[in-house]
Order: sequence, then structure tokens, then C-alpha cells
Amino acid sequence: MNTTLCYIEKDSRYLMLHRIRKENDVNRDKWIGIGGKFEQEESPEDCLLREVREETGLTLENWRYAGIVTFVSEGWGTEYMHLFHADRFSGTLREKDTEEGVLEWIDKSELLKKEIWQGDRIFLRLLDEHVPFFSLKLRYTAEGELTEAVLNAKSLPL
Repeated sequence: MNTTLCYIEKDSRYLMLHRIRKENDVNRDKWIGIGGKFEQEESPEDCLLREVREETGLTLENWRYAGIVTFVSEGWGTEYMHLFHADRFSGTLREKDTEEGVLEWIDKSELLKKEIWQGDRIFLRLLDEHVPFFSLKLRYTAEGELTEAVLNAKSLPL
């Protein structure tokens, strides 16, 4: 499966989605960026722009394709997530409450205190350091425990 995820930044804050609406959501109660699954014939950029517009009402004006994150899990299968960072947009943010959760601007210094996936901490650091395009592989157990992280074919300590 291919997905996109975008961290939209403004004034040292990220627009985050607190996933609290869907019952059987693998991201239930987690704070994540904005994104979703590819539709037929979409490129990563097509999916990015559509998902951001659908979920937030915003139109991205400046973004960078930061990397690809490969998620491997006993329970979920393999997912290829195309990771983006955006710092300029237009439009009006739609209602905070969405079908999937609540949108909120979170200070980057506070984000790591929120309930996020352990592997997200790795790629959030890479985004903050403006690391050039990267490939990150994250392996999780069916229970959601991170057991392996590999950045550009080199194992990272957990």
C-alpha cells in the first residue's frame, strides 16, 4: 500500500491530526501528520495535494518530498509512506473536528510529549535537521512495538 504523510509547519508548529474517531484505527489515539492512501493513478504529489485539501481545506504552495518510509509489521503488512514537509499554504483551515479526529497546531517542542509512534520520532528529527531525501525502514510488532529502524540501509539504535 502507498500513502502520503505531510507535516505542515507554521510558526514552529505542525498541523497535527489527533486520531480519535474511528474504532478500528491502527492510529487510534495517536497524533499524526496529514495524509492518506493513494487513489488510482495518483502520483505521490497528487495524493499529497488531494489529501491535504480534503482533510484541512488548505492548498499547499511550497513543499518538499522529504523521503520514503517503509513500514513492515506482522499485523498490518507493508506500507510505503511518502513523507513531505510543507511551509507555505493558502486557504482557511476547516473545522477542527474531522471524520478521523481533531486538527490542532502543536508546537514542535511539545510534539514529542504527545502520543506518537516511536518511529515517527526518528523521521521528525530528520525533517527538523533538513536531511536530504532519505529512505527509512521501520519494523513493528503486531502490538505496535518498534523492533528495527534502518536509515539509508544502515541500522539505527533503538
